[in-house]
Order: sequence, then C-alpha cells, then structure tokens
Amino acid sequence: MKNNLPCTPQKRILRLSKTCDGSVHDKKTADKQPLSLPSGIILRQDTGFMGHKPENVTVRMPAKKPEGKQLSDAQKEENKKISGFRILVKHAIGGVKKCRIVKERFRCRKFGLTI
Repeated sequence: MKNNLPCTPQKRILRLSKTCDGSVHDKKTADKQPLSLPSGIILRQDTGFMGHKPENVTVRMPAKKPEGKQLSDAQKEENKKISGFRILVKHAIGGVKKCRIVKERFRCRKFGLTI
C-alpha cells in the first residue's frame, strides 16, 4: 500500500492521496490525483516523480550524477539542501505511520463520530 503526502517544512501534512498498490509508480499516482497548488511555490519532490511538473510551480529535485562524470560543487550543495528538507518529510511520514492514521479506522465515540 502506498500514499503520497505533500507536507510543509514544519511537518504539516497538506493532503493524503488515495491508497494504491505499492507497485504503482509515484509519478503515475500523482498524475491520476493532481494537486491544486498555488502558483509561484517551490515543490521539492523525490526522483520518483521525474517528469511530474504541475503548472505555475517551480520544481526542485536532486541532481543525478551523469554517467562517468561527477556532480559539480553547486549541484552537490543543492542536493544537500534538498536532502535536509527530505528528512523533515520522512519524519512527517513516520508520524503518520506511528499513529497508524492511514491504516486504522478513526473512532471517536466520545463525540459520536465514526469515520
């Protein structure tokens, strides 16, 4: 099972995609369930979303090392910045998994709510 979770640097999850099989590629999931993002924001995404670019959004992805060559110092520095942000995203995803938010059914009997 797999979900896409866009989140902020403050580890706030903005949206939870529909659950799909783990064999489905990240980009395909993002294309089937498009985000409505405000224009002018920076979207930092993993290399699993290669080729996914929503309209009016600046996309930042880690640079891949060219075959037989090395990354430039500027590319290495940019990759470090991106990986620092990715750690925050991974922590947010870990919180979702730890609390079993996606897996379990929410039961709030105290207030008469069941989802």
